[in-house]
Amino acid sequence: METAPGSAPSSSSPSSSSAAAAAALRLALAAPGLPDGPFGCPICLDLLKDPVTVPCGHNFCQGCLGALRQRTGPPDGSGGAGGAARCPLCQEPVPAALRLRKNRALCEVLPLLAAAAAAGTAPASPASPTAPPSPPSPAVGSSMAPGAEEEDAAGEEGAAVLCDVCPAGSRVAAVRSCLVCLASFCGAHLEPHRRAPAFRAHRLVAPLRRLEEGLCPRHLQPLDGFCRTEQTCVCARCRAHEHSAHDVVPLEKEREHKEAQQAKFLSDVDNELEELAVTIAQAKKMVELIKSAATKEKEKVEKLFAEAYEVLATFQKEVAGFIEDGERSMLGEAEANLHWKEERRTKLDQCKQNLENVPSTDTIYFLQEFQALKVAMEEKLCPALSFQNELNFTKCTKAVGAVKDVLSAACKNQWDLLQGKGVDGLSFPETEKALSKSPSPDKSNNPACLESRDYFLKFAFIIDLDSDTADKFIQLFGTKGAKRVLSPIPYPESPTRFINCEQVLGVNLMNRGNYYWEVELIDGWVSIGVIAEDFNPRESYNQGRLGRNTKSCCLQWNGQNYVAWFGDFKSVIQQPFFHTIGVFLEYSEKALTFYGVKDSKMTCLQQLKVSPFAKGQFDLFQNIINQHFASLFSSKLKPAFFLESVDAHLQIGPLKKDCVSVLKRR
Repeated sequence: METAPGSAPSSSSPSSSSAAAAAALRLALAAPGLPDGPFGCPICLDLLKDPVTVPCGHNFCQGCLGALRQRTGPPDGSGGAGGAARCPLCQEPVPAALRLRKNRALCEVLPLLAAAAAAGTAPASPASPTAPPSPPSPAVGSSMAPGAEEEDAAGEEGAAVLCDVCPAGSRVAAVRSCLVCLASFCGAHLEPHRRAPAFRAHRLVAPLRRLEEGLCPRHLQPLDGFCRTEQTCVCARCRAHEHSAHDVVPLEKEREHKEAQQAKFLSDVDNELEELAVTIAQAKKMVELIKSAATKEKEKVEKLFAEAYEVLATFQKEVAGFIEDGERSMLGEAEANLHWKEERRTKLDQCKQNLENVPSTDTIYFLQEFQALKVAMEEKLCPALSFQNELNFTKCTKAVGAVKDVLSAACKNQWDLLQGKGVDGLSFPETEKALSKSPSPDKSNNPACLESRDYFLKFAFIIDLDSDTADKFIQLFGTKGAKRVLSPIPYPESPTRFINCEQVLGVNLMNRGNYYWEVELIDGWVSIGVIAEDFNPRESYNQGRLGRNTKSCCLQWNGQNYVAWFGDFKSVIQQPFFHTIGVFLEYSEKALTFYGVKDSKMTCLQQLKVSPFAKGQFDLFQNIINQHFASLFSSKLKPAFFLESVDAHLQIGPLKKDCVSVLKRR
C-alpha cells in the first residue's frame, strides 16, 4: 500500500517503531546523573548485565552487586561480613537476606538497546569493556573544594589506597575518601559525589588508609568531635547521649589546641629521654660494679679460706654460695631496672616519631598518637631497687676475717694448752661463743616512733592552701583540697604562681618551734613536703619539682612505694600504703619527719636530719642530707604539695577540734 505524500507513516510500521525506540534509547543514554546513564552499572561502568534493582531503586549487574556484598569491608561500609550491606551510590541499607532478582523491564529494554547500537542508531557504549574509563573532570558547581585536583593527583601518586567500589582484581587508586560513606573512591566512582545533590553534604578528603578508625565502635557513625572531659573522639550520637554534659569541641579545634601544646610536650619528652640516657648510663655502671665487686669479693674470700682451708672447708662453700646468691639476685634487679629504662626510652622515642610522622590531613590519627604518647609519658612505674645503700655480700670479707682471727687465736691457745703453757687466751667455750656471733644488722634511717598521735597533736598547725601559688592545672576545693585537672583554670596572674610544675603552697610560714600537720592521699601520685619562701616558682620542670633541688624536700607516693627526695637524690622506703601522712617539722632541730598514721598509731617512714655515718657505712642520700639539708633552714619554710599524675587528689586532713595550734598561740 502506498503512502500519500506528506502523510505520517503508520504507527504499526516496523521501521517507525525501531526508529522511535532508538531515539528513546539515545535520550536515555545521554541523561546525566548516574555514571554511564541509567543503563550503565555504577560498579563495572559497563552496560547492565542481568540487571537487579535494590530497594533504593538503583540498578546494578547481578554479578557485580553479588561480589560486592561478599567482599569484606567496614561495618558501615558498602558491603561485607562486618555488617549490613549498603548501596554503593546512596548508602541505603540492603538487607543481607534480600534475594537478588532480575529486573524484567530492563531485561526487555536492553536487547532493544543492543539492536539499536548495532544498527548505528544509538551512540557507542560509553564504557568499552576493553578500555578503562578516564576520570571525568569536575562539573561546574561541584562541591569539591579549590585545589581538589592537586589533592587527587597526590592521592594517585601514593597508589596505596584503592577504590572500595571497583570490582575485585581491577581496583584502581582512589583519589578521595568520604568520611560519611567511610569509603575511598577512584575518579570514576567519585562522580556521584560531584554531581548528585544528595552527596554535597558529604565530607571528601585526601585518600586515607585508616577509615575504619574514624568510625564510632559503639554507634557506627563518623567521629566528628572530641570530648575534652574524657579525652576521646566522639560521634553525633555520643554527643547527644553519653557526652551530653561534657565539653565537646570540633576535631580541628582540638587539634589546634594540642598543636599549641606540642612544642612544650615534645620538649618534656626530650628532657625525659635525656634523663633516661643519664640514668641508663648509671644503671650500666651499677651492673658493672656488681660484677666487679662480686669477682673481687670471691678472690678475697678464696684467699682467706686458703689460710684456714682444712678447718673451714664446709664454711667456705656456704660463704661462696652466699656471694653467688647475692650477686644473682641483685644483678637480676639491676639488669631488670636497666631493661625497663631501655624499653621506656624505646617506647617514648617510637611514640614521638609516630606523632611527628602523622599526616597533616589525618586529624583522628594525630589525636590517637598524641594520646598514646601522653599515656606513655605518665607510665613511670619503674621497678624499685632493694639495694639502694650497699651490696650486702660485701660483708663477707669482714666476717671471714673475724672468723679467721678468732680461729687462729683459738688454735694457738689450744696448742699452748696442749704443750702445758699457761697463757691467757680464749677458752674453748669462749671460742665457740665468738664463732656463733653474726654481724649486727645496719641501722636504717627510720627511727622508731615512741610517741603516740596525741603527742604530735600538741603541735598541730593549721594549713590553708594559697590560690595565688596554684598551677593552672590544679583545682582547689576551698583551702583544704586540691585536685589535678586536664583543662587549665584561668587563674589571675601572680608572681608567686607555679607555671611549669603542678604544685601549690600553703599560705603559712614556719620559722621557729615545732609544727605538725596531716594530709589525706585520695588518689594518684602525690608529693608532700616543705619549700623555702624565696624559691622561684618559674623554675623549669626538672628543677622546680619538690625535692629536685636543695630549696625543698618531700615524701612522694608513686603508686608503688614511698620515696624521699632532696637535692635531686632519692631514698626508696619499703613500707605499706597509708591514706594519712603526718608531717612533723622541728625547725630549731633542723629535722623533718614523715609518719604513716593509722588508728592513732604512728609509723615513721623517713626522717631527714643531719646524722653522722656509723663506721664502715655510707649512704649516698644521707650524704646529700649531711651536706646541704641544714642550709634549707636559713629561710622561712612553707608547706608544699606536688600533684604529679593526672588523677592526683589530696585533702589536708582535719585534726582534733580541741587542738590548740602553735600558730594561734603565737
